[in-house]
Amino acid sequence: MRKLQVIKLQVIKLQVIKLAGGMLGLVALAALATPVHGEDDFPLVGTYTENQACKPNGSDPGVSRVTITPRDIDSVFGLCTILSKKREGATFVVHVECKGPGGSQMLGDVIFTPRADKTIDFSDQDQTYKAVLHRCPD
Repeated sequence: MRKLQVIKLQVIKLQVIKLAGGMLGLVALAALATPVHGEDDFPLVGTYTENQACKPNGSDPGVSRVTITPRDIDSVFGLCTILSKKREGATFVVHVECKGPGGSQMLGDVIFTPRADKTIDFSDQDQTYKAVLHRCPD
C-alpha cells in the first residue's frame, strides 16, 4: 500500500514538472514582448500560434495562442510577467514569473530565437519544452 502511494506521488510530481515547463515557455514569449532597449530591439511583441501557422481569419480553434506584450506573455498556460530581458545576438533570454493553476508561481528563463522564415524558436532554460511560434496578422 505504501509503495503505491509513493508511485502516485511520483506521477503527480512529473505532471507538475511537465506543466511548469509549458508555463515557462509562455513566460518566455511574454519576456520577448518587453522592449530591451527600444521597440526595435525587441521585435517579438504580437500574437502567435504554437507549432502551426496562424490562419488570417482566426478560424483556427484549438490552436494554442500566445500574446506577447512589452510586459507580459499570455497563453493557455497562464499569465507570465516579464522581469528582465537580455539580447544575445539574435536570441532573447527572458526571465519571467508565471502564475499557474491554483495560484502557483514559477520563476524561470525562456529563450526566443527568431528564424529566417519569420517564425520564432521557443524553449525553456532546461530545454524540456520547445515550440515554434508563428506570428498572426495584426
